[in-house]
Amino acid sequence: MDIKELTNIIKENGVVGAGGAGFPTYAKLDSRADTILLNCAECEPLLKLHRQLLAVHADEILGTFSLIADTLGAERGIIGIKADYKETLRCVEGCIGRYPKLSVHKLPGAYPQGDEVVLIYETTGRVVNPGGLPIEQGVVVFNVETVYNVYRAMQEKTPVVDKLVTVVGEVEHPVTVRVPLGMKLSDVVSRAGNITTKDPVYLVGGPMMGRIGKPEDPVTKTTNALLILPSDHKLILKMTAGVAIDMKRAASVCCQCRTCTDMCPRYLLGHPIEPHKFMRSAANMDVQDTSVFMDTFFCSSCGTCELYACPQGLSPRTLIAACKNGLRSNGIKPEKGIKPRPVNQDREYRRAQEGRLTARLGLTDYDLPAPMDESVQKSGRVVIRLSQHIGAPAVACVKTGDRVRRGQKVAEPGQGLSVPIHASIDGVVSEVTQSHVVIEDR
Repeated sequence: MDIKELTNIIKENGVVGAGGAGFPTYAKLDSRADTILLNCAECEPLLKLHRQLLAVHADEILGTFSLIADTLGAERGIIGIKADYKETLRCVEGCIGRYPKLSVHKLPGAYPQGDEVVLIYETTGRVVNPGGLPIEQGVVVFNVETVYNVYRAMQEKTPVVDKLVTVVGEVEHPVTVRVPLGMKLSDVVSRAGNITTKDPVYLVGGPMMGRIGKPEDPVTKTTNALLILPSDHKLILKMTAGVAIDMKRAASVCCQCRTCTDMCPRYLLGHPIEPHKFMRSAANMDVQDTSVFMDTFFCSSCGTCELYACPQGLSPRTLIAACKNGLRSNGIKPEKGIKPRPVNQDREYRRAQEGRLTARLGLTDYDLPAPMDESVQKSGRVVIRLSQHIGAPAVACVKTGDRVRRGQKVAEPGQGLSVPIHASIDGVVSEVTQSHVVIEDR
């Protein structure tokens, strides 16, 4: 198989990064890569699905991963997996001997190992330039579910029509379930039994980088987890405080201890991001050194600074994100060609250990098994968003009243970087807009 053929298969089946921002996977295929990485770091606390999926489908995933390596002409493929995922490691080691290009790299149980910049350094010793791309270092990174979706596209002729989602928190029976794209979040949560708090908040994604969602929001190709928390949980209170309050607290409390910077994963890899300097300048409205604000572009928004490092409970990540968004909205772009400083020699001693992080987040009681159920859950109505990936939204190619089958294309790729979208259930199209297609099972 050549790159063009693999690219067409992946694009036509709508495969994108199954988490994060949903970068279209076909655009990652590049013959400059000498190394490809399989990310099984489960970046966020409480997430389960990648290790579960790799344990159950190790041979299919490793076989597909090896094929991608061969197609790109890569010299090696590395599976980055945390050392404490013992069952998954056992399954991987049981079949990896069939794939001579592949090897396992055991990662420490720390956050954020799933950040691709961190993962690349941990597994290869290479540092991605600030604002740069992994391919500039000869590396391409895929997560576990993405590679499994490539397998399904190639071997089962199945496009991306459903998603594995881990449901944890204030629910009776934590679970990882496979659900059709467009299913309501509240319907997904119901698969975990009753909600066990009176005023639940839906945290979509993970506790570090997730967002607060609404029960009626639909599942997309990047929905990895649903964490149900009480409205008075400290994570929810922090997320809903508001930037104005965060700024006032920074101005009155920040003591410039620089713990936020000393614990910053990107700073420790030599990137020019120093949260304590930003906090000082922002809190005092000091704009003499504009580089402090421009360097916010190099923040990964992992949240280590505000949810783990800061002894005062301040919000560097939130304020940095507001600054970054403000710069972008005014057409300001990051400087290119910046080279990183040498990696900090104390980096290995400044990791946010996963157990300690979970405790600081107030989530230890929720760190429970969430068994995986791969049978696709039923849904009588789905709202399929046309923008589920980085790049141009897909463009609907069906009209109201059309009867569609699961897997049928309902939207063509937009201009430029884009992928098609497919029906996730059999049914009748009841609504078509520029943002979504609604299908009802009738």
